[in-house]
Amino acid sequence: MSVVLVVEDSPAQRAMISDLLKGSGLTVTIATDGVEALEQILKSCPDLVVLDIVMPRMNGYEVCRRLKADPKTQNVPVVMCSSKGEEFDRYWGMKQGADAYIAKPFQPTELIGTVKQLLRG
Repeated sequence: MSVVLVVEDSPAQRAMISDLLKGSGLTVTIATDGVEALEQILKSCPDLVVLDIVMPRMNGYEVCRRLKADPKTQNVPVVMCSSKGEEFDRYWGMKQGADAYIAKPFQPTELIGTVKQLLRG
C-alpha cells in the first residue's frame, strides 16, 4: 500500500485531504509545516507528497526545492495543493520541481486521480 505524506497547516484542509486519500486505499501520514515535513521524510520516505504552499516556518516551494535537490528524495512525486490558483503560481510550483499542481478548492476526483496517476509512475 502506498504511503502519502500530506503537508498542510490548516487542520480542516489536512483532515479533508487525508480522509479522501485514506478513502481511496492509501496510507496517510501528516505534517503541519515544511520543517516537520522534511524531518518526517528523512526518517521515512513516503511514496508521494501532497504539499500546501503557504505555511509557517517553511513554505511549500522551499520544501519542494529541497526534496528535488536531494538524490535520496528527488524521485518522490510532489503534488502542490494550494489556494494560490493563479497561472503564475502554477508555473512557479512546476519550476520548483512539482510533478502536479492542484488549486483549492478542488474536486475530490481531481486530487485522487492525480495522486493515483503519479503513484503508477
